[in-house]
Amino acid sequence: MSVTLMVVFLVTLVMGVPIAFTMVIAGLAAVLVQGSLSPITAVQNMFAGIDSFPLLAIPFFILAAELMTGGALTDVLLRFASQLVGHVRGGLGHANILTLTFFSGISGSALADVAGPGSMLIRMMKKAGYPPEYAAALTASTAIVGPIIPPSIIMIVYALTENSVSIMGLFLGGVVPGLMITGALLVVNHWVSVRRNYRASDTRPKLREISISFVRALPALALPVIILGGIHLGVFTPTEASAVAVFYALVVGKFLYGTLKFDMLPAILFRTAMVTASILMIIATSEVFGWVLTVGQVPQAVAQWIAGLQLSTLGLFLLINVFLLLAGIFIEPLPGVMIFVPILAPMALAAGIDPLQFAIVVILNLTLGMITPPVGALLFITSIVSGVSMGKMSRELVPMLGAQLVVLLLLTLIPAFSTWLPGVFGYTH
Repeated sequence: MSVTLMVVFLVTLVMGVPIAFTMVIAGLAAVLVQGSLSPITAVQNMFAGIDSFPLLAIPFFILAAELMTGGALTDVLLRFASQLVGHVRGGLGHANILTLTFFSGISGSALADVAGPGSMLIRMMKKAGYPPEYAAALTASTAIVGPIIPPSIIMIVYALTENSVSIMGLFLGGVVPGLMITGALLVVNHWVSVRRNYRASDTRPKLREISISFVRALPALALPVIILGGIHLGVFTPTEASAVAVFYALVVGKFLYGTLKFDMLPAILFRTAMVTASILMIIATSEVFGWVLTVGQVPQAVAQWIAGLQLSTLGLFLLINVFLLLAGIFIEPLPGVMIFVPILAPMALAAGIDPLQFAIVVILNLTLGMITPPVGALLFITSIVSGVSMGKMSRELVPMLGAQLVVLLLLTLIPAFSTWLPGVFGYTH
């Protein structure tokens, strides 16, 4: 049964079948080969997988991001970021990184960051004389901050998959690592700009101009603070926070920025529905895949194999890192969490690894797979948006991916980077 599951899964994956269909086809094939299990049970597991109140947060957070984008959020954040760093060497690259980091506090999705503000930032960098492949690589690299800085869709799914961590704990745990990635990319962009003599894009603005831009950007920057503060103070639950975010985004876009028009809502709702449907389809089908793994006692077999290696805690953690980095090349983060976390999290907990630290490292590992050649999904989207071939983009990615791997290693070796902020607010294990 387990052999059938893995063989069908790998074959369909190599054939290019979408990951949601790959998991359900593999699960049903394993059930039919086994013979004693009813296919109806697999269907029931699919529906049970999305029959969860906390999952309502996903469409609401996606809708909030769409509303804020429709409300000229990208222009506001880009102007503020450009005034902060546009006057230094490689300024537009720095502005790209800061803008996507700001936007990460709203979208919670790497793909949304690239397809939305990322496409505009790439065009601006190309017009300013930056090589298209460098602009595309920098945008793709920065977009992975989206799932790390709260609110994050993948963190919501992780907390529902693994009960040892809370959504709020994960949200807070992602703040410092997300800023570390941003800082690492700023260093890389500066280094590349010096080597290639990329000039500043703007003159140094006056403090008054920066203050005006900050005030205009403040409503957008305040959304993550409102979400985290409201959850921490008990004003609303994470699911209710997502609904609050939608209301807030609607008010800000319509009445504060004045650029969100009601005739834009049908298109916004359609895009939200499409993204939500694809995410929930992945969650539902991964339930079938996970159920077959459990019936086939695959988690127990993997745990026994790893235990037989007699690794130290650090050795185990490094092995998990390597495995997830490789798996992330072929499997998107959401199904990766649903498939691997139930297997790996109990082993990490038994080895004494902090659950929050482990969660952040897992999420970053699987997200890095999205920009790792040759299959990274984020590379495909960025290539389409920018018109740059994946080969050229991949060559430019090398120093950026190297910097992010250094951040990953630091998060693996030093738990405090992931656990300090949740600990300050009482969300540690």
